[in-house]
Amino acid sequence: MNYRAAIHRTFEAGGQTFAYSAASGAVVALDATSRAVLERCTAGVDHPHWLEDAPADTRLAQREAFEELVGMGFVRSEFEPALNADPLPESAFPLQTLVLNVTNKCNLSCSYCYEFGQDRLSDATRARAPRMSDETARASLDMLFEKSGRSRDLTVTFFGGETLLNLDTIRASVDYAEQRARETGKRVSFALTTNATLLDEATIAFLVEHRFGVNISIDGAQGDHDRHRTFKSGKGSYSVVLPRIRALLAAMRGRGGRPVGARVTLTRGMADIAETYRHLHDEVGFESVGFAPVTSSSERDFALPAEEMDRLLRGFTALAEEYVAAALQDRQHGFSNLHDLLGELHRGVSKAHPCGAALGLVGVSTEGQISPCHRFVESDAHVMGDVKTGIDEKLRAEFLRAGHVAQKIPCHSCFARPHCAGGCYHEAHVRYGDAGSPNLHACDWIRAWTALGLDCYARIWLANPGYLDRFEERPKLAVRSSSETQA
Repeated sequence: MNYRAAIHRTFEAGGQTFAYSAASGAVVALDATSRAVLERCTAGVDHPHWLEDAPADTRLAQREAFEELVGMGFVRSEFEPALNADPLPESAFPLQTLVLNVTNKCNLSCSYCYEFGQDRLSDATRARAPRMSDETARASLDMLFEKSGRSRDLTVTFFGGETLLNLDTIRASVDYAEQRARETGKRVSFALTTNATLLDEATIAFLVEHRFGVNISIDGAQGDHDRHRTFKSGKGSYSVVLPRIRALLAAMRGRGGRPVGARVTLTRGMADIAETYRHLHDEVGFESVGFAPVTSSSERDFALPAEEMDRLLRGFTALAEEYVAAALQDRQHGFSNLHDLLGELHRGVSKAHPCGAALGLVGVSTEGQISPCHRFVESDAHVMGDVKTGIDEKLRAEFLRAGHVAQKIPCHSCFARPHCAGGCYHEAHVRYGDAGSPNLHACDWIRAWTALGLDCYARIWLANPGYLDRFEERPKLAVRSSSETQA
């Protein structure tokens, strides 16, 4: 039978050759025999006859290396499809995370906002409830607990608009979710994303008491932040949010709360990435800082052109070097993008879908409509049920089938697909009008970023493998907030 090397990436780090499998997500160090066998299989081999010409004293080692490479997905039969779409299970995926869009209103007027800007998916002519009622929130939470199956750890993430504009419903939801958790023997944790304008002493005390995971949308120092994150009057919001953020950080640390993360939306003309990180981490005091390129049509003034993406990669590379240096000294670094990627690489994550949307996570609008995630809330084309009548499992299954990486032909030949699986559904819809389309405009960036992560992972593994123990799966005491939020 003829075999060939499957899609993979080989790379060097610290004098050692490594390989990353697009089929399994495995990262392995190759010895000389495994490397030679993999190189041989790149041109194709007739197994087991190809070993007949090998020296007798190396045949056993080569055969064992070959079988290991097949088992890990680096080598496959020529008759085996490059990628299969596994059939969806007969029973629905259990819910683990619920994103409640408790309001569709905001007190800021950010130029790049996907919910209120030019790329909005909702019908601007249709009047919708500005705030989620307590009744709708309770019905949403009942759905979460009823559809959670055997999942013990559940997450409720609150979102907007500006989330804290509906603090009353958030408070009522927390009380009700904690009651349901006691009744069902499950554990529930809470998260929210906020622009920080409404943080006051009472709100901060509430967030600390209930151990909220909090993400703050902030775009760096005052110049960068105020370019896009303004009040409706046009006034920048940095001077308003900074003291409130510092009060939240101090309270979380002083009273045993959870770490607070900064989420930076990267737009055209942004400052140096490392400079932004140092401001937010070292000067303001965020424990972690994550960066996300703006998700918008390429026609927008703030969209990132190719040359900006190149500069972004250079900035990420500089921060990655800082991260590795810290890891080799067993110190935590706050560059959350790399931290999350290293965790996926260490656990061998190989995604069939880009994220948890419509899998273990759904979003709910102020009126109770269910969508694949918070970014599709109020998009009539993506509704898949209502909290009073339940999830339409047929629509849910159709969305998941269309979004499976096997349906995305360009992904079949890409080594980075275990990490990406085609990219964000929302960005695909904005760019191409189809949530199931691969994010082709970002492919070069994703490959370069994944390659950087692999290099960092290998260097840490060689010099301080114990650091990677923190990425081992453990029972969750509190589930972190969604990493794909933007307020």
